[in-house]
Amino acid sequence: MGRSFLIRWLVALLLVFVTFNPTSLNYVNWARNNWGESTPMIVLVGLILFIAYIVFFRATFRSIGVIGIGLVVALVGAVLWVFYSWGWIDLENPTALTWIGLLALSLIMGVGLSWSIIRRRLSGQLDVDDVEQGAE
Repeated sequence: MGRSFLIRWLVALLLVFVTFNPTSLNYVNWARNNWGESTPMIVLVGLILFIAYIVFFRATFRSIGVIGIGLVVALVGAVLWVFYSWGWIDLENPTALTWIGLLALSLIMGVGLSWSIIRRRLSGQLDVDDVEQGAE
């Protein structure tokens, strides 16, 4: 379970960080700075990223739903609150808040993509969606 979740979470993290991050190495910054000279490539990469987000978010909503997303957000918030109370993070730093938000978003997507595997391992029950009916 750990390895499959880690891989899915790292792919989600990569998607989020490639799209935007506080450094200058991200799609949003590249698109903003090169719009006139690289417009076709910017649109192509943007569509690829958009499709990836649709796949990730659709899987996340189907597997954990709005309540599950809310629970993951609440858990991340509680962990951040503990870290803040221990002095490990500075919530006044906008760059730190951006990194935290990006990590939280990738964690939500990673849990969403991995939920069926996690649930099956914990409960022994399979998730079955879109069951096909036999010929009538």
